[in-house]
Amino acid sequence: MSDALTPMMQQYHRLKREIPPDAMLLFRLGDFYEMFFGDAEEGSRLLDLTLTQRQGTPMCGMPYHAAEGYIAQILKAGRRVAICDQMEAPRPGQVVRREITQILTPGSILDAGQLEPKQNNFITAIAPVPDGFGVAALDLTTGEFFAGDFPTAEALRDAIGRLSPAEVVVAQGHRIDLETSALSNGSRLTYLLVEHDAWSFAPEAAEHTLRDHFKTASLDGFGLAAGGAKGAPTVTGALSAAGGLLHYLSHELRRSLSHVHSLRLWQREDILILDAATRRNLEIIDPLRAGGSQTTLLAAVDRTVTAGGGRLLRQWLLAPLRDLAGIERRQGIVAWAKTHQQERDALQERLRQVRDVERLIARLVQGSGNARDLIALRVSLEQLPGLRESLASHTVPALRGLGEKIMPLPELSELYSRALADDPPIVLKEGGLIRSGYNAALDELRAASVEGQEWLADLQRREQERTGIRSLKVRYNQVFGYYIEISTANLGAVPADYTRKQTLANAERFVTPELKEMESKILGAQERSRQLEYELFIDLRAAAVPHLRTIQETSRALHEIDVLLGWGALAQERDYVQPEMNDGGLLVLEEARHPVLEQLPANEKFVPNDVRLEVETERLVILTGPNMAGKSTYIRQVAVLALLAHCGCFVPARRAVVGLLDRIFTRVGASDDLGRGQSTFMVEMNETANILNHATSRSLVILDEIGRGTSTFDGLSIAWSVAEYLNTTLRARTLFATHYHELTELARLLPATKNYNVAVREWGDHIVFLRKIVPGGTDKSYGIQVARLAGLPAPVLKRAKEILRQLEEGHLDDTGQPKLARARQKKEKAREVLRELDLFGRGGDSSGGP
Repeated sequence: MSDALTPMMQQYHRLKREIPPDAMLLFRLGDFYEMFFGDAEEGSRLLDLTLTQRQGTPMCGMPYHAAEGYIAQILKAGRRVAICDQMEAPRPGQVVRREITQILTPGSILDAGQLEPKQNNFITAIAPVPDGFGVAALDLTTGEFFAGDFPTAEALRDAIGRLSPAEVVVAQGHRIDLETSALSNGSRLTYLLVEHDAWSFAPEAAEHTLRDHFKTASLDGFGLAAGGAKGAPTVTGALSAAGGLLHYLSHELRRSLSHVHSLRLWQREDILILDAATRRNLEIIDPLRAGGSQTTLLAAVDRTVTAGGGRLLRQWLLAPLRDLAGIERRQGIVAWAKTHQQERDALQERLRQVRDVERLIARLVQGSGNARDLIALRVSLEQLPGLRESLASHTVPALRGLGEKIMPLPELSELYSRALADDPPIVLKEGGLIRSGYNAALDELRAASVEGQEWLADLQRREQERTGIRSLKVRYNQVFGYYIEISTANLGAVPADYTRKQTLANAERFVTPELKEMESKILGAQERSRQLEYELFIDLRAAAVPHLRTIQETSRALHEIDVLLGWGALAQERDYVQPEMNDGGLLVLEEARHPVLEQLPANEKFVPNDVRLEVETERLVILTGPNMAGKSTYIRQVAVLALLAHCGCFVPARRAVVGLLDRIFTRVGASDDLGRGQSTFMVEMNETANILNHATSRSLVILDEIGRGTSTFDGLSIAWSVAEYLNTTLRARTLFATHYHELTELARLLPATKNYNVAVREWGDHIVFLRKIVPGGTDKSYGIQVARLAGLPAPVLKRAKEILRQLEEGHLDDTGQPKLARARQKKEKAREVLRELDLFGRGGDSSGGP
């Protein structure tokens, strides 16, 4: 194809210049979306489509009705997609008017089939400022919009890790700096990172974008107050990031943002901070091992019955509260739900009927919803009066307050019930959307179409009788319209008033003046009927838009109710207890259990354990015991229960007292980082340094086997020093699991330090793990017994016991080897000498020798 000869390709190139350079353009051409040139070559590889050429131009395409699946594959590959649609019906001899209707990116997906129902799909913007970083995050599918300032790269990474965005937007020119340092910290990014106009992130431009969007004179109400003598905006990263993000979505991606009507400001001091290592080690959302989704805390405590409730639960687990009043408010609802099963079940049954209205209304507002979405909205609205009535006079004030936020919309529900067909198709322009009796004009057109079909059936019967051809059929296709089809064997009986239209291999098609006249009436009625149905549907979809804020606020109240009722059900099911929350320095758990492990199938019953940590009297616990005995499980269990308590959830224990924490740190397990060229020991030291640089007396620190990745003396020295620093300088509440038995001496040397160990029972060369944490230290690791359980060969175990005995008795030679090892070398040397002497006359074959 040549641009000089083909106006359509001139149009293509013009539209291609309008979109971001990295976006693939899907160009609507009849019933297909086509890609050309480089897009076609890449698309054929990504999508396994056949690459063809037309006049030297590479091209490949997909049917428009199957485009969603292909688009999902492109987005998954980290590319953006521009959709170019035909804006008018084709006319002979003219180029169809086409426009870019939307640009799709991983962070702007609306199609429910490409989204995880219980996970937000955030698109995030980052704005570096002199005193840190501004971050804004928006879920286009729900309208949730957040922004906040983060003082360090570490705080920024924590925020991004908590959000798990699908896409991150930065100002032009900042990508490389952020990608190589602040964002990734050397690791591979897991989201699409794109650049946008730098000027849109400037404080003045960002403030204008935000005020224009929210239609406000200032941003004071959002916590982004203006300052300075002339009212210039305060230069905060949150302001810049939020404005830049809205500009990117509305201008570059051409998205409607009318459903985004509020902006919430993050305050880091309001939440219990969990860094990336803690989120990973505690398996809050993602399992440590692939395929272990049931081993996460999220899976263990999720009893939600709505998709939106599941998304809110995920947010709560990643950002536990530090607000005592907020925690106790949630606890009050959970306490009621735990003890009122019948009422709770009735509320949950109603909630189960509520569809994902928060995402549904976002699709409707952005013009992408179909008739089935309206049916789902109607079904959901029908549950609201009963839910509101059930909570109107509730004895729990917090639950009653949530009930007051539920706003039934009976007029809208009744409208959809009256207007929409019971089972409408997904396609909007083929009819079948509107219920009979809703619109008189539509009923008339449908009646005309029905009468036309009856006339056609009568015509077929009459023509069969007139011609004597019983196989004669009246048929229809989009090319020829209605026609009469007669098989080749019966062509001799065709009447003279038939006009031949088409010849096939085994039949011929004919028309008559009577048939052509009726065709225009039938097709006209059908076309007008479908067009009117589509127009009526557009009006019905628009009817929901004025209720946007009401529906969103109702949805969010329902999601909160859903999470808390689910936690009540969990507390009853698993015998969880309400933690006593306070602002002190005490952490007590009696007969505590791990919420994940106790729900998994196991060969042995889970053994509950106690813990007591108190800033002044017992802030450092040194925990010793053999591998596999349960040390790691125990210390993680304490951290997980503290986290749940700060979320407002009950915990698996007989009694729990939890003083408010500011952060939870974990240093658990050992693994190297090949992508960053870091050894196991270096990863361990990085995580330990992060703890020591950020922990306070309000923090809970969980350490497992510090110093194992280096020599024994180096490791012991580091572990000892770390424990001292945590105890005397930071005064953080710390559980320190170790195989360095020398650390038990710290209980004698440091204040507020106690020794505990995991009890085992010895039986000859075997041990039994009792899983019980008891006071006191231990000087045995039982490594050989554990190796036996792992299946090491008997000769290896026997040799290990010999060496262990020599080491314990201090029997080392001048080279530092156990003397037994030296003796074995001498024995092997003697065997070699005997072989050389060939004393037994076997030609050097010593297979039967000593």
